[in-house]
Amino acid sequence: MAVSNYLNAAHYLLSAHNTRQLPPDEGFEVAFAGRSNAGKSSALNALAGHNALARVSKTPGRTQQLVFFEVKPQRCLVDLPGYGYAKVPMDLQAHWQAFIDQYFASRQALRGLVVVMDIRHPLKDYDRQMLGYAVQRGLPAHALLTKADKLGRGQQMQAMAAVKKELHSAYGDSVGVQVFSSESKLGVDQARTVVQQWLELMPASAPQPV
Repeated sequence: MAVSNYLNAAHYLLSAHNTRQLPPDEGFEVAFAGRSNAGKSSALNALAGHNALARVSKTPGRTQQLVFFEVKPQRCLVDLPGYGYAKVPMDLQAHWQAFIDQYFASRQALRGLVVVMDIRHPLKDYDRQMLGYAVQRGLPAHALLTKADKLGRGQQMQAMAAVKKELHSAYGDSVGVQVFSSESKLGVDQARTVVQQWLELMPASAPQPV
């Protein structure tokens, strides 16, 4: 059974370069993190059912602020800066790092974190760092192993099992893991259900798609 897509109403709200520019700390937010070549923008677009909600750039690493997309009043998706290909000065990267540190440490509206990683190159240092932020705050986290259409079914399952094993060893049951493809739409309903439940857009008892 298809999952209702409440995220389809998402639209750009604002971009914040420092804490003063953040919207009021109210309601519920789900943050999305990922290295800048992991397919984060494509994943956001697939979840919302929009072709251009989050900009998909041919030059990865263009997101230089926290970008807020409002689904409904006091319900937001938050696109975090990506790293890896961003050719920016070290002092600016240090600013982003401090900003994200503070966001995770103090943001009460934050309800969960989705970490997007290329299924062929998972669990890089940045991925572990972002998952660590969530676990330290006691927040649920969910790993999307993107670009799964690049692998066969057997390779997908093998990669997911390896990531699950490592994350379970490090964090217990606080981090979910799934395969995902914005191209083939593999896993979109499953991930959409997780995000919508964190935003309290659908009941936590809703059946999980297979």
